[in-house]
Amino acid sequence: ECACDADRTPKLPGSTETAASFEFSNEDHTFGNALRYIIMKNPDVEFCGYTIPHPSEAKMNLRIQTYDEVNVYDVLEKGLEDLVELCDVVTEKFAAARDRFVG
Repeated sequence: ECACDADRTPKLPGSTETAASFEFSNEDHTFGNALRYIIMKNPDVEFCGYTIPHPSEAKMNLRIQTYDEVNVYDVLEKGLEDLVELCDVVTEKFAAARDRFVG
């Protein structure tokens, strides 16, 4: 099952299949900027940006616009998968460096 299906990642009003805004709860700039960066590396993406509507609310809105009828859910899913893979690589490299330092 896609981690970014409509029931789990709500789209904000006015969204289409190629241009949508998603709301993430309990997320901030750390996740928002990392995901924006990864998604913008996708050549099918025309625009990706995020906002934190208000500092007192734990919400992050992500906007994705794609080229040529590419589905935004597919782009979001790939972005999330790519970000997880990147984090796994960073974790492995950190653990290896720590082990060399300690060992």
